[in-house]
Amino acid sequence: MKLAAIDIGSNAARLQISTVLHNDDLVSFKRVEYVRFPLRLGHDVFNFGALTPESEARTTKLMQAYKLLMELHEVEDYMACATSAMRESSNGPEVAKRIEAATGIKIHIIDGRREAELINDVVVHALDDRQYLHIDVGGGSTELNVYVNRQKINSKSFKIGSVRLLEGKETKGAWRKIEDWVEENIDSSQEVTAVGTGGNISKLFNLASKVSESETSRAEIERIRNYIAGFSQEDRINKLRLNADRADVIVPAADIYISVMKWAGADKIVVPDLGLKDGIIQQVYAQVCKRK
Repeated sequence: MKLAAIDIGSNAARLQISTVLHNDDLVSFKRVEYVRFPLRLGHDVFNFGALTPESEARTTKLMQAYKLLMELHEVEDYMACATSAMRESSNGPEVAKRIEAATGIKIHIIDGRREAELINDVVVHALDDRQYLHIDVGGGSTELNVYVNRQKINSKSFKIGSVRLLEGKETKGAWRKIEDWVEENIDSSQEVTAVGTGGNISKLFNLASKVSESETSRAEIERIRNYIAGFSQEDRINKLRLNADRADVIVPAADIYISVMKWAGADKIVVPDLGLKDGIIQQVYAQVCKRK
């Protein structure tokens, strides 16, 4: 059985198709297709408050392409979710309805809390009984979650993200709100380890020296951030081989991860290869099981 997830973010839209594997009572998901396309919807919404006809047309074409891929893979079920850009767009619901009419793909515009829940459902499996601060930086928002003994203690979504910072459209006082929340919710008497999800931290982690297979230090993330910042946009693309839509947002994203870690007193960060798309796949599987 194959299932699919579509994640329409502020920077890019992703399609992941996974096969469901059964090993006795253990269920796992193996990725068989992954496509990422830089729609950059956040540019429209954070500057103009709405999605432009051009962005709607491009998103419609992309959903048509994703639908064809799902048909070729004979996907049994899927879910499409849109996050910060579309939920803040004044015409987001209308655009989603028109895209559904044109492609048959229903887009669920989810709030920050639901977005965090879907990510948390898969991230929790990468944790042990220590205190963790999960940081998920998207194009338009940042979700923070505190875990102790693999139990979520608190969570909060903030209107600050890589594209929003790049456009200079972060909400007033956003940095201070994050700092205050972290100080209120992290137990400073216990060691805290950060957990990072999102495309930018995955790329930073790939470039960094590792403490282990899935862990590196805050100092190393800072080193890589400063190294990348020393290159022009053109050189980031040609010399560092970053995608154009990654090259301009990776430094603002790094600033969020580093700042939150400093405020929390976290010297280490774990970067599992997980994200919203994996949470959506798990949700789709649960729905399929419920129907059956």
